Amino acid sequence: MSEITFLGAAQTVTGSRHLLRTNAGRRVLVDCGLFQGLKVLRERNWQELGVVPSSLDAVLLTHAHLDHVGWLPRLVAAGYRGRVYCTPGTRDLCTLVLPDAGRLQEEDARQANKHHYTRHAPARPLFTEDDARRALTLLQPVGFGVPLQVVPGLTAEFIRAGHLLGSSFIRVTQDDAPRTILFGGDLGRYDRPVLPDPTPVAEADVLLIESTYGNRTHEPDDDGASLAGVIVRTYEHGGRLVIPSFAIGRVEELLYWLQRLENDARIPSMPTYVDSPMAAEAINFYSSRPDELDPEMRPAHRGPMFDTRRLHVIKDTEESKALTRSSGPAIIISSSGMATGGRVLHHLKHMLPDPKNTVLFVGFQAAGTRGRLLVDGAKTVKIHGEVIPVAARVVKNDQMSAHADRDEMLRWLRGFSRPPAQTFLVHGEPDAMGALASAIRQELGWSVQQPQHREHVILAAASA
Repeated sequence: MSEITFLGAAQTVTGSRHLLRTNAGRRVLVDCGLFQGLKVLRERNWQELGVVPSSLDAVLLTHAHLDHVGWLPRLVAAGYRGRVYCTPGTRDLCTLVLPDAGRLQEEDARQANKHHYTRHAPARPLFTEDDARRALTLLQPVGFGVPLQVVPGLTAEFIRAGHLLGSSFIRVTQDDAPRTILFGGDLGRYDRPVLPDPTPVAEADVLLIESTYGNRTHEPDDDGASLAGVIVRTYEHGGRLVIPSFAIGRVEELLYWLQRLENDARIPSMPTYVDSPMAAEAINFYSSRPDELDPEMRPAHRGPMFDTRRLHVIKDTEESKALTRSSGPAIIISSSGMATGGRVLHHLKHMLPDPKNTVLFVGFQAAGTRGRLLVDGAKTVKIHGEVIPVAARVVKNDQMSAHADRDEMLRWLRGFSRPPAQTFLVHGEPDAMGALASAIRQELGWSVQQPQHREHVILAAASA
C-alpha cells in the first residue's frame, strides 16, 4: 500500500514537503522547504519533520526557492545522509541560496541577542552556514528527461516547469504498483521572457499541483507599460525606487525589462543597483545556461544578457551602506522578495518614511510577511525592532509573477489526455486553493482533493 503524507505546503504556500511511502517500504521526500510568513507557520520549522530523517531513502527537489529547499540543511543536521536529486540548474542555485540562508539565520540570531528582541535566551539559528554546506555535498544533479532509478522500484524523471532556472516537475514511476506520480513544484507561465513555457504532460495517475494564484488572473501583458509608468513617476518626483526581489529568477526578468525599456527610450536612464551578492551570482548561472532560456535571451539575438546602461552590482556591505545613505533618483533591486530579511530591509528602513520614494513588489507576498503588510496598506512596519512609518508609495505588479495564474494552470491541465485518478492541490492559501479546485471540477470534470497538513492519503491504483 503506497501513500503520500503532506508534510508542508498543505493549505499554505510555503514549506513544500511531500513524503512518498511505497508498497516495499521505501521512503522518498519530494522537496524540503522552509515555512515562511505567519509566526504559526514559521514555528513549524522547529518541529520534527514527521519522519526520522535517517530513515529516508532519497530526497528529490523541484527547484531552488527556499520554500522548496530551505529546510534541507536542517534535515542533514538531523541525520539524513542519502542522496538529494535535482537538476543541474537547481544544484547551481542551491549553492547560493542555502549557505546564504544559513548566514542569515546566524545573523538574525546574533541581532536578536544583541538587541534583545527575542523571547528565547539565547536565540539560536535554525541551521548554520556549515550545515548548509554539508547539505550541498549530497546534491546529485540529473538532466531533464533522463529517467533515473533513485531507489529500487522507483524511477524519477525531471520535466521543465518554466518557473526558475532548473525548475521541474518530477515524474515518479512506481514499479510495484505500477503507477506514475507527477509532483508539481511551481508551475511557470506562458509567453514570458527569460524562461521557456512549461512542458506539457500527457498523463499521470496521481498529480500534485500548486495553487498559489488559483483564485485570480494576472494583469494582461502591457509590454512593460506599468513598470515604465512607476519608474517615470518616481523619477519625476525626485525619488528612489526600491524593488524587493527574490534573488534568483525575478532579478533576471527585471533587468530584462529595464534594458528593453531603456533601449526603447521609454524610461530615463537611471543608476540601477543590484544590491544582492546572491542575485549577482545567479545572473552568471543564468547567463551560463542559454540553452535553458528562451531563444530571444541568447546573446546572438539581443546582445549581452541582463544588463542596463548604468548598472552597478553592489559587492560588499560597505557599498550597500553607502547606497542606503546616498540620495538622488535611482532604482535599487535588493532581496528578499517578501521583505522578510536581507539588505532590502536597510533600504526600506531608510526610504519608507519619504513620500517621494516608491516600493514596488513584483512577486507573491505570503501572509504574515512585511511585503504582505505593505501591499495591504500598513501605515507602519517593524524593521530590526524599530517601528518605521510608511509614507512612500507602495505598488504591486503581478505581471512579473513567476507563478501561473488560474487560467494558465487550467491551460496546462488541459494538456492531459485523461484525468489523473487523484489530483491534489498544494502550495496555496485556502481561498486560492478552493477557487482552483472549483474551477477544475467545473471546467475539467476532475476529482480534486485539498489535503490538510500532515494528512496521509492512500494512493489509488493505476488507471487502465
